[in-house]
Amino acid sequence: MQNLTELENRLAAALDRISAGLSSQPPGDAPKPALDLTGYLQTALDDERMLTAQLNERLRTVKEKETQSQAQFAAKLHQMSALLDSQGIELKRMRGSTVQLREVLRILREASAQGLSDPHLVNRAMLAELEALRATRQTEVAEMDEILAELAPLIEEVREDA
Repeated sequence: MQNLTELENRLAAALDRISAGLSSQPPGDAPKPALDLTGYLQTALDDERMLTAQLNERLRTVKEKETQSQAQFAAKLHQMSALLDSQGIELKRMRGSTVQLREVLRILREASAQGLSDPHLVNRAMLAELEALRATRQTEVAEMDEILAELAPLIEEVREDA
């Protein structure tokens, strides 16, 4: 938009110069300056056309870069959303297993305080603890995937530079 305004201003200034040149010309020399004026106007028009073509090419290039950037950002956003979703699922799983582990440990403590040793309670406690460990591991795996996703473009960039 700024370039279009600039072009309009330049064209208006050129027309003003032309009209000022015509008004300052003596009437007897009118035919010859008209030929020079036509050549001048044709040159100015050609220059403006060339400038317009250059500006259009720059605008096209900028639009292409913007489109590429938007596509890259959209892909990055999708990737990060997927990682965040997987981390949320693993966090929910870990919270559930932690609640289960606390409950089983509470029951086991009560049984131990009463002097009762129930193998079934011990097994439940071990299973709950294993589930909590699995959930913790899955959360760590999700975190590592996120770290790797961030490092992969940097590693690729270093490979391209080398």
